[in-house]
Amino acid sequence: MDSPALATEKDPLGGGAAFGHNQYPSNRYLDPSLRRTASAGRGNRDRAYKEPRGCVPSDPTKRRWLFFGVPIGLIIAAAIAVGVVVGINQSHKSTSSGGSSGGSSGSGSGSGNGGSTGSTGSGNNGGTSSTVYNTTLWGAAGSGPNGSIVTTDLDVNFTYVNWYGGNWAQDPLNPYSVSGKAQSWSPSLLEDWVWGTDIVRGVNLGGWLVTEPFIVPALYEQYQNATPNAIDEFTLSQALGADLATVMEEHYATFITEQDFADIAKVGLNWVRIPLGFWAIETQAGEPYLEGVSWQYFLKAISWARKYGLRILLDFHGLPGSQNGWNHSGRGIGIVNWMYGVMGITNAQRSLEILRTMVEYISQDGIKQVVPVIGLVNEVQAGVVGMQNLGSFYYQAYNMIRSITGYGAGNGPIIAMHEGFEGIAAWNGFLSGADRLALDQHPYLAFQATQNNNTWAQNTQQACGWGGGTNDSQTTFGIVLGGEWSNAINDCGKWLGGVGSTPAYETTFGAGACTQWEEWMNWSATTKAGILGFSSGQIDALQNWFFWTWKIGNSTQLGYAPSPFWHYKLGVENGWIPTDPRTAGGYCKGINVGGDQFAGTYPASATGGVSSSQALASSSIYSAWPPTSLGPSFINTAQIALFPTLTRTGTPVTLATPSHFYNVTMGGGWAFSSDSQAAYTTVAGCTYPDEYNATASSLVPTALCTGGAARRAVIPGPTPAPVS
Repeated sequence: MDSPALATEKDPLGGGAAFGHNQYPSNRYLDPSLRRTASAGRGNRDRAYKEPRGCVPSDPTKRRWLFFGVPIGLIIAAAIAVGVVVGINQSHKSTSSGGSSGGSSGSGSGSGNGGSTGSTGSGNNGGTSSTVYNTTLWGAAGSGPNGSIVTTDLDVNFTYVNWYGGNWAQDPLNPYSVSGKAQSWSPSLLEDWVWGTDIVRGVNLGGWLVTEPFIVPALYEQYQNATPNAIDEFTLSQALGADLATVMEEHYATFITEQDFADIAKVGLNWVRIPLGFWAIETQAGEPYLEGVSWQYFLKAISWARKYGLRILLDFHGLPGSQNGWNHSGRGIGIVNWMYGVMGITNAQRSLEILRTMVEYISQDGIKQVVPVIGLVNEVQAGVVGMQNLGSFYYQAYNMIRSITGYGAGNGPIIAMHEGFEGIAAWNGFLSGADRLALDQHPYLAFQATQNNNTWAQNTQQACGWGGGTNDSQTTFGIVLGGEWSNAINDCGKWLGGVGSTPAYETTFGAGACTQWEEWMNWSATTKAGILGFSSGQIDALQNWFFWTWKIGNSTQLGYAPSPFWHYKLGVENGWIPTDPRTAGGYCKGINVGGDQFAGTYPASATGGVSSSQALASSSIYSAWPPTSLGPSFINTAQIALFPTLTRTGTPVTLATPSHFYNVTMGGGWAFSSDSQAAYTTVAGCTYPDEYNATASSLVPTALCTGGAARRAVIPGPTPAPVS
């Protein structure tokens, strides 16, 4: 049976005749063996990141020139670029007034929804406006196909290359009236994305706005003898000290650039998934991260995505307390303090406020077309936090978001929730009937308890087996995204398991066993063909997907970019990832892995077919807030009532919007003026334990702290969803 999703896609390869259709096996959900084990979790899914600018020369002298010469050249270019600097209206944490009206600016130009006014926020790092030296040059109105000349935001020209009929487009006088087109078959941002017809073929921009040692090893290598030793962004920020702003902005400006967005469209991709940390919005005392600057680069990503016709899934990788204890959460010391431990509730409340701020921003007209999906929290260790508590947070976040945005297509983003490494089948029936609630799965073979030494054919058969569960959940639950996957069949890769780690593969098969998988420049045609088949099988099985990750940066110690299994751009350039991802359609059927099909029609609620609040199945199970028990061993309701919490007396944070060269209205950062509830903030006079290290029972207060604020016997939760 053919997959209607592929059969009806705009402009299928060869008009459909030569374009294979997905055929997935039935009654197979995510293999339980693929869940992250405790040991693998401590090792981190710290993914390796690719070389920033593409294929790395095999000549070591050329590698060294590439590493040192290109960033320096970019910095010099940035310094002399002709253009205008992004003038960031720091309406949050600044002395400026809280946001401007979001009314329409006319002529089709986008604006903030509902003519709302955003409020100012408060923070500990002041309200100075930061200059982004990777400047935004709004330039002249124009568009162009393959072979045309593009002027970047650095005032640098490059030849636009698009193999599949795409084009770029921009109009600085009316920025939301235009959109590039990623490929001829992918809808532009001025067209509707039709779930079940259009297919997400995407890539993650890992290591960019949330750094990971294995993706950007050079950034971390120079601070291995620092105090503290840099193992995550928290300790890297501490090690950088007075150089924090300079070094981090250099990284933001050079690791991912505008041309990367053009190149992503060039290779047949139409979405990007961008990890973000809470420090993009705000930081509090004791948090060393660079505050707010990564947000300015996310704004640039929105502009670039519109110019080249890409859509964005924004995913929160770093939330207060760490939801998984891994370095890509910001703090990788192996301890979870999110919905877990004495600070678990406080960190969750703060997370809800962060999500609120972000939803307000991306729900603005002109922005919501570019960022139609938000991931609530990346890779929670449900085995630690507990499925019940994770479900409770998801329920609270869902109610909060929909009470702000309203219901039905176009009213706020699709909400993606990671399955917590419990398998997507574990969420069958969860909040059935919810408006645009999607599942996110991250199937990896790299982190199995027993390291993998199977043949490529065996690995591909296993990957194709993921398709049945994906289709079953799409039929019963709704949209299922393969938010992360890679070509890794083992954990080889410098620092993939964390800074200083030894791959389990070498522990199993001997020192040096990873060399054959690291030195991609020596791979044979047979090896590349095996990886290509494995890649094609995963693409076919997951259907709507995001590869982890677009690029891996150079290692100064190795002289090249390690972890090639995780490097999409390198794989396309060297033949082990399809140059046209559509060709993977039907790959699993071609190797005799077949089964049930997804009929191409999601439940109506999954794609915005409901216009009001619905009674949600199983909601009563998850409605208790705060939870009545928390790990590691807090099961006494009276005890949990003493936990430190936040109070709703603060000022909401309104995110910065770019000052446009032509004074075009870009929105005020706050889409819904009806959302006027005070923000979560600390209780004056109360002390709070370390947000990242508060699991000991000795930290439980002996009495409720009321501080100078009203007594907190009842912990305020998110605004309840309206029922109509």
